[in-house]
Amino acid sequence: MNPPDAIASASAARPETVALFVSDLHLQENSPATTALFLAFLAQHAVQARQLYLLGDLFEYWAGDDDIDTPYVRTIVDALHATSSAGVQLFWMAGNRDFLVGEGFARAAGMVRLSDPHVARIANIPMVLAHGDAQCTDDHDYQAFRRQVRDPQWQKAFLAQPLAERKAIIDGMRAGSRDAQRTKTMDIMDVNPDAIAAVFAGSGASVLIHGHTHRPAIHRHGPLLRYVLPDWDGDAVPPRGGWLAVDAGGAIHRHDAAGALLPETAAGR
Repeated sequence: MNPPDAIASASAARPETVALFVSDLHLQENSPATTALFLAFLAQHAVQARQLYLLGDLFEYWAGDDDIDTPYVRTIVDALHATSSAGVQLFWMAGNRDFLVGEGFARAAGMVRLSDPHVARIANIPMVLAHGDAQCTDDHDYQAFRRQVRDPQWQKAFLAQPLAERKAIIDGMRAGSRDAQRTKTMDIMDVNPDAIAAVFAGSGASVLIHGHTHRPAIHRHGPLLRYVLPDWDGDAVPPRGGWLAVDAGGAIHRHDAAGALLPETAAGR
């Protein structure tokens, strides 16, 4: 067998990628390296999958769908739409930074918005997907803030303000969040075990995938598995980021920002 035939044979034997999962890219115009990583991921990896799940905090912030036509945001929208047009089903879940994404953005990008949590059967595996912030129940101040900004009346009043004013308010919120985090322990900002148990119990799923905590890992909860997605930073050395991939055989693989496979080790918790 000559080398091209060997490559073709290996490719044919490799199970098809059913779904990819990413979160916490925190895209913004002043992070071009992270943006380039994400655009390369879409063009080189996402287009080879049947489905792509964006599980929150794709953007560092989202002030409203009337921001779509700014040049930077349009670049991201066009890249997502090109991925959708290539035959990939795109699914979006709101994060704590971009919960104001609406149907206008969804239509422009060619994606479907999901509730949090969302239950799905992927490659015949019962899965539950979440951003992860709702399960950080030990952070009482954040949970109070989350309830406020997720309230439909609050969102309606906020979105009625001019775009520039909304962005200024968000800048203030982000500064306040950074200050508050300096006084909180990592345990407080991590998911609560009882909250995770409730997600599993309420969904009947055997696998939970979430982001938010920026603490990528695989955790074993008895017979159940919880995968935590990484955050992305193209300026880190080496660049930080990555995704989960589920193939047609039901195997779940972790990849780093360059696409390399990572070890499949699970810690009990």
